[in-house]
Amino acid sequence: MSTTEQRVAIVTGAARGIGAATAVRLAAEGRAVAVLDLDEAACKDTVEKITAAGGKAVAVGCDVSDAEQVEAAVERVTSELGAPTVLVNNAGVLRDNLLFKMSEGDWDTVMNVHLRGAFLMSRACQKHMVDAGFGRIVNLSSSSALGNRGQANYSAAKAGLQGFTKTLAIELGKFGVTANAVAPGFIATDMTAATAERVGMGFEDFQAAAAAQIPVQRVGRPEDIANAIAFFTGDAAGFVSGQVMYVAGGPLS
Repeated sequence: MSTTEQRVAIVTGAARGIGAATAVRLAAEGRAVAVLDLDEAACKDTVEKITAAGGKAVAVGCDVSDAEQVEAAVERVTSELGAPTVLVNNAGVLRDNLLFKMSEGDWDTVMNVHLRGAFLMSRACQKHMVDAGFGRIVNLSSSSALGNRGQANYSAAKAGLQGFTKTLAIELGKFGVTANAVAPGFIATDMTAATAERVGMGFEDFQAAAAAQIPVQRVGRPEDIANAIAFFTGDAAGFVSGQVMYVAGGPLS
């Protein structure tokens, strides 16, 4: 029996896209998974997919930028599934615009969900990891951390998550907790579809144009990111911490 069978994982932003694929992948590896998203009802499909395959999952509604909701969510997960020792901070939003058009609300919303959310979730879960002498935190960064037109807020948040990840690795390593980040390139999700709409392109054309610039000549799928996250959350990655893995179909400058 795998030593990871009874471990409990929380995946934020898991109603769809990368989060849903990650929740399904972790469940397939024996974790009990808390499928967390802003709208609990939206998590139904992910939970049903996991349970239909024989896994264990619960849907949890939570605004990750709200400290009280985060504490309540982690307490609920602990009560229903057990103490969480795997955390994937995937929840995210887009409020893209050029700097001169970007509102303070656009900036604050993105920072609150990505950065504040990862901070609150990590703070709430780390005590369970420390008690267990084992923990895995994976933060979702992005290739946009290197800079991307129209995404001053998103790029700054994703770059910030890399520094946050490295600091968690330093602080928590002595307790058996690792922290790493996965930075996706172009992944076909609702988010990239929204970007295509913003720039006035059909999604198929948008993907084709992106694929032409990627060395492996295709865009990424949510499962590509889930595979990387699965590695970082496993026992075999115990000596890997504070790293940022770009999963982008080729090197990025």
